[in-house]
Amino acid sequence: MAAENAEKEIRIGCFVCRCGVNIAGTLDTEKLAEYSGKLPNVVHSTDNISLCTTSGADLIKEAVEEHKLNRIIVAACTPKTHQPVFRAVLEDSGLDPSYLEFVNIREHVSFVHMKEKDKAQLKAEELIRAGVARSMFLEPIPEKTFPVEKKALVIGGGIGGMQAALDLASEYEVYLVEKAATIGGKMAMLDRTFPTDDCSI
Repeated sequence: MAAENAEKEIRIGCFVCRCGVNIAGTLDTEKLAEYSGKLPNVVHSTDNISLCTTSGADLIKEAVEEHKLNRIIVAACTPKTHQPVFRAVLEDSGLDPSYLEFVNIREHVSFVHMKEKDKAQLKAEELIRAGVARSMFLEPIPEKTFPVEKKALVIGGGIGGMQAALDLASEYEVYLVEKAATIGGKMAMLDRTFPTDDCSI
């Protein structure tokens, strides 16, 4: 289905999240959705109180089906934590997750411009416009898996390196590399350690 969508006309769905008051406290998300709906190739646009919830996911899935969307713009919070959630929603909808474009209007707009609401609104519009433009060039990104040898290289035989090597050794063959003649790093140079007064060596 993803391959078919790539060949069809570009039909973009834009979803603006209120994120409770985190975004809606600074930005007019209804106006952002209205603005988004006037952008090229956007055939559906709406705002929602919380897109990362089950009801938010259902809203996106229903819109994909109803409006035959093949690109999704999510204007919400940080993609660092939420992008995998929405990629899964696209997969459940039969779309390639590569057709997701994330626009961060929380950390990049509402959190940093809460005292300048008019300017924040303009910035959010610009970011969404850029996201819509970029989405037109999205292509499926193939994912490949490769076998991995169960070996690990740890560079540095100080306390951190030795602990990392020990932690890995339960599942991996570990090679510990140290440039000095002895291991232990700075700890080996100390006589006693606080607070137990143990011999550091």
